[in-house]
Amino acid sequence: MYVEIKDYSKAIKGKTVLNHINYNFAPGKIYGLYGRNGSGKTMLMRAIAGLIYPTEGKIMIDGKQLHKDISFPEDTGIIIENMELMPQYDGYTNLKLLAKIRKKATDEDIYEALDKVGLSDAGKKKVRAYSLGMKQKLSIAQAIFEKPQLLLLDEPTNALDEKSVEDVRALLIEIKQRGAIVIIASHNKDDIKYLADVVLEVDRGQIREGRIIK
Repeated sequence: MYVEIKDYSKAIKGKTVLNHINYNFAPGKIYGLYGRNGSGKTMLMRAIAGLIYPTEGKIMIDGKQLHKDISFPEDTGIIIENMELMPQYDGYTNLKLLAKIRKKATDEDIYEALDKVGLSDAGKKKVRAYSLGMKQKLSIAQAIFEKPQLLLLDEPTNALDEKSVEDVRALLIEIKQRGAIVIIASHNKDDIKYLADVVLEVDRGQIREGRIIK
């Protein structure tokens, strides 16, 4: 999978939140988005996910134009702010219901994803009883259980303990190594330093590549 952003701008209520962005994302790499609150990190992810429409420019997914040829990028896993899981169901059922949409993942895929994020013993527990860390793990599981080729993760290690952070980082490297594009936004500098093959600093709706995080 290849993602091409071509002269993409987005204005909301007269304010430019993404400003003439041009960038290509290649498979088999982790891209780390870094910047202050309001810099445009999450908005860029929402744009790639097809959740907002451009004011100018376009995004191409494997040669198909988003919002013209396709509504959403195919084969994508997402964690973006304010995602809601279904609290009345257990973790397994949440993923099972999502699996019915695309009919791609098997029960084995679901159990494997829950195990990889450390929820193998909690898959049958109601989500309303989950801690914040457990909810974050389930969000990661829902993003990966269909083995996507594009992974968009906003603050993936938020609310996780140290051991879980290490496990998630190892999981993301494993996903990269099978050829996926992984794009993460994080306030945790260690996430960016440890994971990112390419660092993209986001500032006032623009991006630049290669700044070293100290």
